[in-house]
Amino acid sequence: MLAGEQGPAAALSMRIITELGRIRGAERLVEVDSVHIDGCIFYGQAGLDFAQKLVELGGQVRVPTTVNVGSVDLIHPHLILQNTDYEKWVAQGGRDLMQAYVDLGCRQTWTCAPYQMDSRPGVGRHIAWAESNAIVFANSVLGARTDRYGDFIDIAAAITGRAPCGGLHLDAERYGDVILDCTGLSPETLAQDVTYPVLGYLAGAIAGTTNPVFVGLPADVSEDSLKAVGAAAASSGGVALFHVVGRTPEAPTLEAALGTNVDVPVHHITAQRLNAARQELSTAREDKLDAVSLGTPHASVDEIQEAYDAVIGGPPLAEGVAFYISTGRSVFAEAERRGLVAPLQDWGVTFVLDTCTYVTSILRPGTRTVMTNSGKWAHYAPGNMGVDVVLATLQECAESATTGRVTWNRDLFT
Repeated sequence: MLAGEQGPAAALSMRIITELGRIRGAERLVEVDSVHIDGCIFYGQAGLDFAQKLVELGGQVRVPTTVNVGSVDLIHPHLILQNTDYEKWVAQGGRDLMQAYVDLGCRQTWTCAPYQMDSRPGVGRHIAWAESNAIVFANSVLGARTDRYGDFIDIAAAITGRAPCGGLHLDAERYGDVILDCTGLSPETLAQDVTYPVLGYLAGAIAGTTNPVFVGLPADVSEDSLKAVGAAAASSGGVALFHVVGRTPEAPTLEAALGTNVDVPVHHITAQRLNAARQELSTAREDKLDAVSLGTPHASVDEIQEAYDAVIGGPPLAEGVAFYISTGRSVFAEAERRGLVAPLQDWGVTFVLDTCTYVTSILRPGTRTVMTNSGKWAHYAPGNMGVDVVLATLQECAESATTGRVTWNRDLFT
């Protein structure tokens, strides 16, 4: 490939992969089973130029390759605001960039959560995934092996089918570095959906880019809760792998999770720490509610069912409140098949596909206060979208959406 025998796109891509390997100190490359592309979000001209250059050079992916959210909802283009020259530029650039990745042979998944229905690599399989929540979920919950890959590296791995054998591809890099002891939390706290994004937020703040190990969480904690932990931990810190003793595949015991690491620090997670962290993430100071945003990472079918159960048959959506659920195409299709979508839309839910409400201009002009059950959305949206946020349970989001007033228990955890 380096010699150009498989075309100029493969040669360029392999130069990128081998140079990354040199920087990381990798001694060899590994073949990867799949790739997830993060570089399809339009952040500027350089990303578009790079993708279109690969197309011009005849590039084609050689392993199954899914794509992250883009900057446009291609199914519902009317949702993307184009009131300013900048918004128009992003919308057009976003469409062009998404098309370039289609031309390179990627599957049109347009989701940050390909692990839900589109790609489920097995334990121990080497992959090259980008997008922080996808990386941490694949490593932690699925037990697959990917290092932290980002824009340009991801498509280079897809075109070559290779990645440097370093970082979290290696056994020694996957052991736990710090223990988060949750044994003091009450069953009531552990049953709350919002507990898990807050735990993830704390894990990121404590662990940084190292591997936290959770002790004391339920053995049957759901994938959606683990998804929330990982997404928040990757946002507040740089966590790419966590272990839950008794639940995740590489942590049947604490000893297995820690491996060769001994005398690691222990942090005791209390209800007081959880309440303080949740309030830290909640920046809103006004009671008037403008919007609810669910699905960051993209909502699963189970989470759409939970939203259905929370609002259908109850009070109507308050006037002036927008209610968004972001999800992927394959999950949306399954939710439609189950009869969940139409009633939710009739109630007032706006489904957002192919993108997410915190990365592009979807929120109505004048939106100031938004409730969410996502730690990742709460962490990023104030800076990205200029809004204030309340991190709440799904039930609190649903109740507030029907009254138009923010209602939440600031001391929820006990």
